[in-house]
Amino acid sequence: MRTLPLGNNGPQVPVVCLGTYPLGDGFGAIPESQAIDTVHAALDSGLTFIDTAEGYASAEVRLGKALKGRRHEAFLATKLSRPDHSPAQINAALDASLKALQTDYVDLYQIHSPQPAFPIERTLDRLHHHVETGKIRHIGISNFTAAQTSEAAQFATIHSSQPRYNMLFRGAEDSVLPACLSSGIGVIAHSVLAKGLLAGKYRPGHKFDSDDQRHDWEHYSGPGFEATYAVSEKLGEWAHDHGRDLVQLALAWPTAQPAVTSSIVGIRTPEQAQHAARAGDWEISEAELKEIDEVQGDLRLKFYFGLEARYYGHRDQGDPEYQGGDA
Repeated sequence: MRTLPLGNNGPQVPVVCLGTYPLGDGFGAIPESQAIDTVHAALDSGLTFIDTAEGYASAEVRLGKALKGRRHEAFLATKLSRPDHSPAQINAALDASLKALQTDYVDLYQIHSPQPAFPIERTLDRLHHHVETGKIRHIGISNFTAAQTSEAAQFATIHSSQPRYNMLFRGAEDSVLPACLSSGIGVIAHSVLAKGLLAGKYRPGHKFDSDDQRHDWEHYSGPGFEATYAVSEKLGEWAHDHGRDLVQLALAWPTAQPAVTSSIVGIRTPEQAQHAARAGDWEISEAELKEIDEVQGDLRLKFYFGLEARYYGHRDQGDPEYQGGDA
């Protein structure tokens, strides 16, 4: 598994990161034993960078059980998900996460989304306090705009940022990735499989269970999905010609961008963990990136849950950056 530095002078972390949103039943219920086995398989396969969050239902608790006796093997990241960023609530959130994770520190503690009602300098001051106490090793942000990223960087050393970024949804390229580069912040791309659109397994007409948040998502219905599926098939063929598959391409592609350190992939089974880990040694060249763009053509998707979904060709530089939950 290749590693890259997480921000300027930051720790080396694997280029593929285990995302635990599905382990907390985010895409449908799974047995706790399966979640624990998946974490163990990830560690054994080199997926030692693990990302979770206070807001991922039972994920932290399950992860704490899985890491019992193996905490030292993981670079562990979690997030402050609650909207109240008062000092008391930050203290409570961090302590609750540490208890659930059965650890006395986290390697990376991230602000899950910006909360404009609370001045960012005060939030970061409280997080820096916990860096000094040893409960936090590094500070990160998630779903921040370029302007919010630059503002946060004025008040603390920010080692990471989690924007939504993948081959289909590339809005972060317009300003977020450049802002991270200029501030020395390492990008951890989330939603790299685009909620499964780049998983190569869901065909037009597929129906998700009602407990899967994708069951009513616009991008899985109508002619838009048919167009996306056709492009994903071509991308899968390109990956196969290079000895890989579509999932491994979706994982390796973000880290070929200069700003990106690691790709988060949500995993539900040990087999998926082992398969994803094999993308960790793939370095896509500049020439190959151009080939991928030629295969994909003008197909880009716009917006995630909660906003109107529409297709467009070339990116509209004037569009506002969407902020929302991750998975």
